Amino acid sequence: MMNILKYGAYALVLIGALNWGLIGLFGFDLVEAVFGDMTILSRIIYSLVGISAVITALTMHHCEKIEYDETCEYGNCNL
Repeated sequence: MMNILKYGAYALVLIGALNWGLIGLFGFDLVEAVFGDMTILSRIIYSLVGISAVITALTMHHCEKIEYDETCEYGNCNL
């Protein structure tokens, strides 16, 4: 269940980042184009992306010093 939340949040953060990239580079807001200018649905999308950013920040995996031969989810933790 936690993996679904983490990966879902990560996916929404990527979508939000890509949308901001489109806005910055081309002045094109994909969410607005698909769902309308600040409709209830577009506000829900923006809110979900923001909540996902908080979830991603809170669930980021930080390696701590562990046994020499062990590795963590994101590679070698023996830094």
